[in-house]
Amino acid sequence: MIKVQLSLYNNSWYHSGGSSIKKFIWYFANIIFIRNIGNPSSKVRLAMLKLFGAKIGHNVIIRPGVNIKYPWLLIVGNNVWIGENVWIDNLATVKIGNNVCISQGAMLLCGNHNYKKETFDLITGNIILEDGSWVCAKSVVCPGITLHSHSILGVGSVANHDLDAYSIYQGVPATKVRERVIS
Repeated sequence: MIKVQLSLYNNSWYHSGGSSIKKFIWYFANIIFIRNIGNPSSKVRLAMLKLFGAKIGHNVIIRPGVNIKYPWLLIVGNNVWIGENVWIDNLATVKIGNNVCISQGAMLLCGNHNYKKETFDLITGNIILEDGSWVCAKSVVCPGITLHSHSILGVGSVANHDLDAYSIYQGVPATKVRERVIS
């Protein structure tokens, strides 16, 4: 029986688009300006993200404690709320549409590992949160997933497949529980 051999792991093919120096500087900027719960200013967080290449729309609020892997792979629309302790582990592009809410403690994970290979290879995939979607508190969005227009991923749920527009999903893995009706 073949076993996992982490000593054979090699993700040298992976490039985030940022130089080693850029990643090094961002590491500390992220700690000081973005993740720092002592920094109450969303405007400072937004300015730092833009400085490092994030594309960010108008009227965006990013709460303290957010962790963003690579801002140069982040695209955020208008009227977006990102809650405390959200982790955007964007090894690939994360595109957040307009009027999107990502609640406290949610995780957007663009990377995973191929458990079928002894080398445990890295797998990456873009995440798209279309207009009006909501990732509720403590939920996880897996690599390569799209939350279509106005879909909701319920509290503590895991999206390992695309979510239909105007639908509400809950559970691990998330399953559709009802339609979203907006009045």
